[in-house]
Amino acid sequence: MKYDFIVVGHGLAGAILSYTLRKQGRRVLVIDEPRASAASRVAAGLLNPVAGKRFAKSWLADTFIPAADAFYDELEVHFGRQLFIHKPIYKIFSSIEEQNTWMAKSADSSWGDYILDTHTQSIHQPDIDDPYGGIMIGRGGYLQVAEMLDLLTQELLEQKMMLPERFDVEQLQLTEGGVRYKDAEAAHLIFCEGFQVVNNPYFKWLPIQPTKGEVLEVQTENYDPECIYNKAVYVVPVGDGRFKIGATYNWRQPDEEPTPQGQEELAERFGQITTQPFHVTGHWAGIRPAVRDRRPLAGTHPQFAQLSVFNGMGSKGVLMAPYLAQRFAAALAGTEEVMPEIHILRYLSLYYDYINQQNQQL
Repeated sequence: MKYDFIVVGHGLAGAILSYTLRKQGRRVLVIDEPRASAASRVAAGLLNPVAGKRFAKSWLADTFIPAADAFYDELEVHFGRQLFIHKPIYKIFSSIEEQNTWMAKSADSSWGDYILDTHTQSIHQPDIDDPYGGIMIGRGGYLQVAEMLDLLTQELLEQKMMLPERFDVEQLQLTEGGVRYKDAEAAHLIFCEGFQVVNNPYFKWLPIQPTKGEVLEVQTENYDPECIYNKAVYVVPVGDGRFKIGATYNWRQPDEEPTPQGQEELAERFGQITTQPFHVTGHWAGIRPAVRDRRPLAGTHPQFAQLSVFNGMGSKGVLMAPYLAQRFAAALAGTEEVMPEIHILRYLSLYYDYINQQNQQL
């Protein structure tokens, strides 16, 4: 069977890219081994325009957010299901110093409609501990990632455009016209493997740092606030008194096993935000593909023009993937260049170092 593209991996990045290519009329084969612990399925799918303790606007938020809104709206129409839940995010100040940091930045007119309100004292919401107030952030929310992936997977299976199995790189053949994998031929193959790219013989030279993140789900008694909370962790209300809380960051233990320490940390953080009694109903761990400079990785292999990578979005995939997939698809079609900020050629020296090491071992 012949295809335009083979996409390896169907997490958030791979799913959005393969859907984007299919919408452009490309014939795509997706190869992915379903895993409940995959980082995309574990995450709460948060989209937050404000990044970190320093109250910086997320990188290219003015570009990414309209593209994300349009993409998820289209996907909801396509499947007839709500997938993205728009909710404001209440970022709680943890100290007077943090409040002052924000007040110094708030005069910047570029914030626009991202900041709905600034509170210099508690908003007196029942059961919320916010003595120093906080900021109410607009244009945020969360994507029901697992539901989206399930719908896209089912569609691919029905159209016989998915191999639900682990990709075996030993069976990949590079040809003059592209690639061959088992009975499939394609002009181009794109790796969207997340952290597993560290084992990929073609792209293992990229500076991916596998980073473990743990997430809790807790149940409260009929407590369903209208906003997401953010104070060291995110607290996402998902209905019926349930919350997803995350995430931890652990690059020293890159496995997918939940830990008692992770549960204790997240439960403690939740207790610092709300006085609501709760009990834990779920606990998961996944591994994110973090990049040294905190920018995604996309581009064609320096030596093999039939191979590309689309990866490294870390915890910002819901925000960034729709726009970057659209741009990368255009680059693959030859109508645009890959954005310099995400192009893998920024790490070309690492590729040459890797090749030299390989040659020395021969």
